[in-house]
Amino acid sequence: MLHYRTFPVTAFQQNCSVVWDDATKAAAIIDPGGDLGDLLRQVDGLGVTLEQIWLTHAHIDHAGGTGELARRLQLPIVGPHRGDQFWIDALPQQSRMFGFPQAEPFTPTRWLEDGDTVSLAGHVLGVRHCPGHTPGHVVFHSPDLQRAFVGDVLFAGSIGRTDFPGGDHDTLIGSITQRLWPMGDDTVFIPGHGPESTFGRERRTNPYVGGT
Repeated sequence: MLHYRTFPVTAFQQNCSVVWDDATKAAAIIDPGGDLGDLLRQVDGLGVTLEQIWLTHAHIDHAGGTGELARRLQLPIVGPHRGDQFWIDALPQQSRMFGFPQAEPFTPTRWLEDGDTVSLAGHVLGVRHCPGHTPGHVVFHSPDLQRAFVGDVLFAGSIGRTDFPGGDHDTLIGSITQRLWPMGDDTVFIPGHGPESTFGRERRTNPYVGGT
């Protein structure tokens, strides 16, 4: 069975998640934005072995620690969609702009497309391309767990910003209503910031997408 634990990292309190298989202890880490020392101590405490890095998108608080972590542990980087190449290239500039440690450059081992899957110890998660916050943003969905790791597409009571380069409000709303809602009202989502919620709750109460 898959399990996950979420650890807020960086001054932006970005939700970095570790997903692992309870039988093999094989694990993937989603959006290692920084604070790698603390993150690796948490991983050690879980007794799991990191095998992959999965990225929803390439903003600094989500991807800032990726290059260093991949180099140190020789991990493949899976995602995001190729549309975020601009943001990967801009990571050094983002580091300086927001006062983060200098981000190491990286090239994803595998770019993701809408409808792809990622797998961990035999568990398969679906990939949906959900642009709007960034052009290459992706979401990871586990139907078995009824969980979705949605990065900065949707939050409890809010939605992702669209005022950064490559952002687009209408595209983001379309990603939410056309790609996330069909995953089901009971699906719990883990956002990039803040508490978990369900798609059903956000459809009913979120002022930005409620009733859609």
